Amino acid sequence: MPSPTSPPKPITVPSLNIITSSASPESSSTKRRGRSGSIVAVQEVAGDQQDLLDQSAFGNINADWVNSKGAWLIHPVLIFTGKIMIDSIPGMHQNTSWTIVNLSYMTLSYLMFHYVTGIPFGADSHGGAYDDLTLWEQIDEGAQYTPAKKWLFCTPIALFLISTHYTHYDPWAFAINFTALIVVLIPKLPQFHRQRLRFVEPETPGAVTPKTPLGASGRTTPTPSNY
Repeated sequence: MPSPTSPPKPITVPSLNIITSSASPESSSTKRRGRSGSIVAVQEVAGDQQDLLDQSAFGNINADWVNSKGAWLIHPVLIFTGKIMIDSIPGMHQNTSWTIVNLSYMTLSYLMFHYVTGIPFGADSHGGAYDDLTLWEQIDEGAQYTPAKKWLFCTPIALFLISTHYTHYDPWAFAINFTALIVVLIPKLPQFHRQRLRFVEPETPGAVTPKTPLGASGRTTPTPSNY
């Protein structure tokens, strides 16, 4: 029997072996996060220093005309000319006439300033620097709040107010004209400069897409070299 003064026996704890494993380069390169389920993505049209040099090499006559004499006056002239032509149709009412004028101007301005990209002439002289830019993004070299852009921003608003007044604030005409106004004004905002809405196809989350097909042995099929 041990004496009361003898020290207690030490307690031994078995050692723990912690093994860490890292993924191989092949597995890390093939695994990736699945794309989100959204079918609409906002992508930015990037530009580099070379594009800026190509844009400054020659004047962009595709966008410089908005600052020319008479360029601002052409908008009300086209609007009132179209109004007169539509009113000449027998049986045309004012509500329908102003709605058609408003929708026609909004549609043409959207296609012209925010849908078509590039320049129709002199594209080779700029090295394709404007191929991905709309006319609105080319005006005044992309600067915001310039006099030309303020005029082009206020013109559809003024047309909407005039059409709303002469349609006697009809709810259906107001809803149609207001929707067209919003569609035209949103691309003009500085927050949407060089931004594009792209429709993407959703992928299966966690899907692995191999870079090259695998052979029967599981190894990567070598790519033949060019002779």
